[in-house]
Amino acid sequence: MGAIKWIGGVIGWATGGILGSIIGYTVGSLIDGAVSKSPSQGSDSYAGEPGRRQRPVTMEGDFGVSLLVLSAAVMRSDKKVVKAELDFVKAFFVRNFGEVKARQYILMLRDLLNQPYDLRGVCQQIRQFMDHASRTQLVHYLYGISMSDGQAHASELEQIRLITSWLGISTADHESIKAMFVKDELSAYKILEISKDATDEEVKKAYKKMAVKYHPDKVSHLGEDVQKAANEKFKEVNQAYESIKKQRGMN
Repeated sequence: MGAIKWIGGVIGWATGGILGSIIGYTVGSLIDGAVSKSPSQGSDSYAGEPGRRQRPVTMEGDFGVSLLVLSAAVMRSDKKVVKAELDFVKAFFVRNFGEVKARQYILMLRDLLNQPYDLRGVCQQIRQFMDHASRTQLVHYLYGISMSDGQAHASELEQIRLITSWLGISTADHESIKAMFVKDELSAYKILEISKDATDEEVKKAYKKMAVKYHPDKVSHLGEDVQKAANEKFKEVNQAYESIKKQRGMN
């Protein structure tokens, strides 16, 4: 499989399968270069010991295409997409990826909103090739997009729940990310993936575990934009821990 270079970065494994079909239909003018072969790119490339198959490295373009396809599915889950929603999403992309990428992302997103595709199949492909840290970052972005107008829409939240399940992300991880956007009195505990009855020692252990799981360095291969966004997730973990410490009077 070759790799395609476009405004969102080099695309490797996403040039094949269902995502590849979607890209072929949608990307069009966004293609920045020709298809090229590379031993380190595409889903035919695996690192590690001889005879041992591992996930290929997810490139910026793979992540960008995955995000756009999943974003379109979330946005159209309520059967209507209004201009105001597109404006909110554009502003979200500008904040996270800059003006140039955001402009190209929105052009592609508009096409995707009118294109039918197998969402479950898309998620299965992403699950097969993308590492866990990158998949959880996708879900974090999806919640950010869904909440970009300041409201939690039931149909969009349900769509994200389905997507998260199909991506192979645990219920605990999903609830942790969701709690960063949909707040209630137990949000801090949900973010750390523990119950309110957890002991102080369990709280400390949970914080250390989540700090490692959500560390921004785990998505450094996806570029500075994504790593910066991942840092926001990391901050939520720290804030949740500080909130619980304050409530309990912990040192």
